[in-house]
Amino acid sequence: MVDQGKRIEVVSPVDGSSLGSIDVAGVRRVNEAVERARSAFVDWGRTPVKERVQPLFRFKQLAEQQMGELSKLVSAENGKTIAEAEAGIRKGLEVVEFATSFPSLLQGGLLEVSPGVDCHTRRYPLGVVCGITPFNFPAMVPMWMFPLAIAAGNCFLHKPSEQTPLTPLRFIELFREAGLPEDVFQVVQGDRTTVELLLDHSGIVAAAFVGSTPVARLVYEQATTSGKRVLALGGAKNHLVVVPDADVELTAKNVVASATGCAGQRCMAASVLVAVGDCDVILAAIEDEMRKIVPGETMGAIISRAAQERIERYIDQAEADGATIRVDGRGATVSGKPHGFYVGPTLIDGLEAGHPAACDEIFGPVLTVLRVGTLEEALAIENGNPFGNAASIYTTNGATARYFEQRASAGMIGVNIGVPVPREPFSFGGWNDSRFGVGDITGTDGLSFWTKAKKTTTKWSVDSGRNWMS
Repeated sequence: MVDQGKRIEVVSPVDGSSLGSIDVAGVRRVNEAVERARSAFVDWGRTPVKERVQPLFRFKQLAEQQMGELSKLVSAENGKTIAEAEAGIRKGLEVVEFATSFPSLLQGGLLEVSPGVDCHTRRYPLGVVCGITPFNFPAMVPMWMFPLAIAAGNCFLHKPSEQTPLTPLRFIELFREAGLPEDVFQVVQGDRTTVELLLDHSGIVAAAFVGSTPVARLVYEQATTSGKRVLALGGAKNHLVVVPDADVELTAKNVVASATGCAGQRCMAASVLVAVGDCDVILAAIEDEMRKIVPGETMGAIISRAAQERIERYIDQAEADGATIRVDGRGATVSGKPHGFYVGPTLIDGLEAGHPAACDEIFGPVLTVLRVGTLEEALAIENGNPFGNAASIYTTNGATARYFEQRASAGMIGVNIGVPVPREPFSFGGWNDSRFGVGDITGTDGLSFWTKAKKTTTKWSVDSGRNWMS
C-alpha cells in the first residue's frame, strides 16, 4: 500500500459548508512520521524533565490567550456551541497543567533496604507513541494524551478523527511558538487505513484510543498483537437513577444538561433515566426543562447527516414499538442554517429495559425513561448493561447515595451530578466494555502508561558479611 493522494473533505455540521480537505496518510507518510519521531526521540527522551515541561507551560498560556479563536475552530468543525467548545478546551488544559507537575511526580523513590544497600526507581519514556482520537472533543480528548506523553519524554503521533482534523493542526502551530522541538509532536491525518498502519508499525511502542466500544476492542486486539502497550477507551450507556426524594429543580436542570450537552455526543452523557417509584413530578420538571433547549442556540449540531439519521431512526423505532415521545427532537431546523445537521432534545417514555433505545449507545440528545419499583431493580438494570463509564444517582439521602456508589458497576459515579468527569489530578476511565487495557488515561495512571520503571540496587558497604546482597 502506498500513498495515493486520497483526500477527505471536512464539512461543518453547523451549516453543511466545506472547511477544506485533508490528505490521507498511507505507508509513505506514516513511515516518514515515525522515522522523524524516532530521530527526535534521541534528544527529547534524554532532555531533563524540568526542561521538557517548559513548552507545555507556554502552550497553555498561548491557548488561553487565543481561547476565542480556538473555540470558534472547534465549534466550526464539531458543531458544539462556543461555550461548550471553550469548556472542553479548558478541561483539556487542566491535563496540560497536570503534566507540568511531572518534575515532582517523576522524582522516583529511594530506600536503604539493607545496611549499605540502596534501591531506587526512575521512570523512563517509552519512545515513539501514538494517540487516536474521536470527533466529539477535538481539543479535550487529545489533551488527555499528548501533554502527559510529551512531558514523560516520548514523541507523539496524533491521528485525529477525519471529521475534526483542524484543531490539532492549530495545536502544532502553538507548540512551535512555544518552543517544542520539531517532530516531538506530529499530526498524521487519515482514515481507518491510517489507523491500522499506525497500530501495525514496529516503530511505535504504545497506543491510546478513544472512541466507540466495537472499534476500541478492535484497536486493542490489533495493537496488542503487534506488541504494543495499549489503552483503548470505548463507549457507554450511562444510567441516571432518580429516587422520589431527589431535589426537583436541581435534578431537572442537571439531568437535561447531561443528556443534551454537546448534543449528547459524549461518552459521559445521560442516556437512560431510571425512575424509582413515584417520580412523576420530577419527570414533568425534566420534560419542561428539556423544552427550553433550542438547537442552534443552547445546543449544538450533530456531527454528520448520517449520524442525524441514525439517531432519528432510534426515535422512530421507539415510537413504533409503543413508546411515548414526550419531547420530540426529530426534524429540528435552525434558522439560516438549512444545511446543518440537528436533532432536538428527545425524551422517550414507556419502554422496557431491553429495547434498543434503552441499550444501544445512541450518541445523541436522546434520554430514555425506564420505570422501576426499587433501587435494587435500578441497580440491576445499570449493572446489567455491558458498559461501565458512568452512573449517577439523584437523592437527598446520604445513605442511599452511598449504597448506590458502592454497588453501581461503573468507573465514575455521580451523586446529583449527571456528568461525573473527575477533575485533575483524579483520573478519567471506565470499567467493563468501556475500557480495554489497564489503568485510566489521565492522572497518575496516565503518567504510568506513558513511562516504564527502572529499578536500580546499589551496594557501597565494605562489610561483605552483613547482608544477603554481599
